[in-house]
Order: sequence, then C-alpha cells, then structure tokens
Amino acid sequence: MPWTYADLKRNAFGVILSIALFAAMVPSALNKWANDASPIRSVDPVDATIKSGQGKGRNIQYLLVLENGSTVLVYDDLPHLIGSRVGIERVTRDNGFVFYRFAN
Repeated sequence: MPWTYADLKRNAFGVILSIALFAAMVPSALNKWANDASPIRSVDPVDATIKSGQGKGRNIQYLLVLENGSTVLVYDDLPHLIGSRVGIERVTRDNGFVFYRFAN
C-alpha cells in the first residue's frame, strides 16, 4: 500500500505520539534492568504503620508511615491489617537505589 504525503500528514500526530511513548519507555526499562542487576549493599529493619491498602488477590499496594513520619508504598501478596505495626526492610543497592519490602 503506497503512502502519500497527505496520508503522512493525516497520521503525523499518532506517529509522533507513538514514537514519543516508545522513547519514554526504553530508558525506564533500561533503568529497571540496571537496578535489578545491581547487588544489594544493605538491608536495614524499619518499623512502620499500615495506613491503607488497595487491590485484592496478588500484589496489594500498601501505604505505610515510617518511624520518621515519611510515607512509602510497598507491594505484598499477603493481607495485612490496616492500622497495625509491621516490620519492613529498607533495601539499598550498590548503585544507590533504595526500596522497601515486607520482612519475611
């Protein structure tokens, strides 16, 4: 199917939007791969309070308030009671990336 200049002009917005979305996803994926490949440098225990949870089944997202008053989002596939105190871990990778997870 041959394309004409008029067809290209008519579809230009969609083509540019698709290219921009793809270009934004590539660095994000590369960053995630780099963080997953970086070894864990330290794991520190932290106490937190569960303020809310969203989702059901697997991968429930919990909003936690840490000891210092800051909030973090943590995913878990187990149910936790809202308002309860829980132990979580602050994980730091060699590249400086920090994330939180429930202690096992």
